[in-house]
Amino acid sequence: MNYYGARELAASFRTVRGNTIQIAEEIPEEKYGFVPADGTKSIAETLVHIALSYGFNYLVHAEEKRDTLEGIDFPALMEKMGAEAAKPRNKVEIIELLKSEGEIWAGFVEGVTEDFLAEPVGMPPGTGPSSKSRFEMMLSVKEHEMHHRGQLMLAERLVGIVPHLTRRMQEHLAETQAAKANG
Repeated sequence: MNYYGARELAASFRTVRGNTIQIAEEIPEEKYGFVPADGTKSIAETLVHIALSYGFNYLVHAEEKRDTLEGIDFPALMEKMGAEAAKPRNKVEIIELLKSEGEIWAGFVEGVTEDFLAEPVGMPPGTGPSSKSRFEMMLSVKEHEMHHRGQLMLAERLVGIVPHLTRRMQEHLAETQAAKANG
C-alpha cells in the first residue's frame, strides 16, 4: 500500500499552487516588472514560468506516455516553451494562467494509478540514474514550484510585502502566546 499516491500528490500540488496564486494576487501589478537581482527573472516572468513549467512532464506522462526521454528534441521543446513564456500578459492574465494550467496538471495527476506512478522512465545517457519513476518526475513539478515560490516570497519582501505564509505564522504565534498568557 502506498500512503502517498496520485490523490495526495494532486492535493499537495493544489495547495502549493494556491499559495503561489495568493502571492500573485497580493503583489501589485506595478511591481510585476521588478527584477530582484541582475540575471534573474522579473516577478511576472517567474509567475509565468511557474504556470507553464509542468508542460514537460505533461508531455511525457499525459500526452506521449513515454517510457524514455531518449529521442526528445530538447532544443526545439525549449524554444517552443520559451516562446509561450515570452507572450505579454498582464496580472489578471497571469493569475488566470496559474489557475488554469495548474488545474490541468492537478486533474491529470489525480487520475493516474499507483501502477502508473511506479513505472520507470528511462533517462538520457550521462544525465544521472538510468531511470526515474513517474512519481519522482511528477513530484518534481511541485518541488520546482516551491523553489520559485521561495524566490517570490523574497521578492515580496524586497517590494515591501510581508508574505502571507509569514503573516499566518505570526498570527498563530500571537494567538498561542495570548492563550498562554490568559492561562
